[in-house]
Amino acid sequence: MASAINFSGQALRQNMCFQATGGKSLCSLPAKRSCQLKQNQMNIQQNWPMQGQAKNKPFVEHRRNLVVSAINQIDVESSPFSASDMIRQFYACINEKNLKKLDNYISDNCYIEDCSFPNPLQGKKEVMRFFKQLTTSMGQNVKFSIEMVCEGDQFTAGVNWHLEWKQTQIPFTRGCSFYECSIEGEILKIKKARVVIESPIKPGSIVLTLLKNLTSLFDDFPKATEWFLKSPNVILQFCLNIYMKLLAPFISPILAGYIRIANFMARILALAFNVMYQILKIIFK
Repeated sequence: MASAINFSGQALRQNMCFQATGGKSLCSLPAKRSCQLKQNQMNIQQNWPMQGQAKNKPFVEHRRNLVVSAINQIDVESSPFSASDMIRQFYACINEKNLKKLDNYISDNCYIEDCSFPNPLQGKKEVMRFFKQLTTSMGQNVKFSIEMVCEGDQFTAGVNWHLEWKQTQIPFTRGCSFYECSIEGEILKIKKARVVIESPIKPGSIVLTLLKNLTSLFDDFPKATEWFLKSPNVILQFCLNIYMKLLAPFISPILAGYIRIANFMARILALAFNVMYQILKIIFK
């Protein structure tokens, strides 16, 4: 029954809305206007997203063009210099003992801080003197082997390396170097470096115990700690002066004797190894 009423109501509204204009019904004109109004609203709602898309299309295209142009600009403006490639070539020059080419990768104001040395290397002349001694000490069979090169921002790079003798790793020769480079002319050069080399002494947990005692001492005497940390060279120089004036006259002869004994033992061992080498050479000839 309810469905019949609904159906009849729908049919009545359809007849009122779609009745010909020549009809004599009093409700035909208002019904037709209301249906036209609803139809216009539906058309507006349907056309609104399309209009919004049409209006937003230039903006989207503009943003897309900006992104593409920015990417292209980055590709165009990206520097052709690579710190990692330069560092690899730098170590290749060391392995080849090509000091002339190695000189091109060192800046005039180069500063190298090697943790194995008490003082840093400053200036191109001092740095090249060090690399000349290094390449001479390496001999013909010792080479640097690059494990990994990591490149950072502003022409910086970090390198993990170790030394090899005829492609066999030498113990306790692992190291890590950090480089800051700069563009000079058309060449990327090293302006600053820090080198950390593996220590042959492995104290293990003793370091943590010493660190704990040292930090406790720092906390107990904060003012003295601040003064010491701000000027450690003054304390070391003071201790060195005390040693030279009071202890050196007594300790130096003893140390000199131990050094002479150590040199004598080293010569004996070298002679023994040489004799064994000659004997083995004759036996396995």
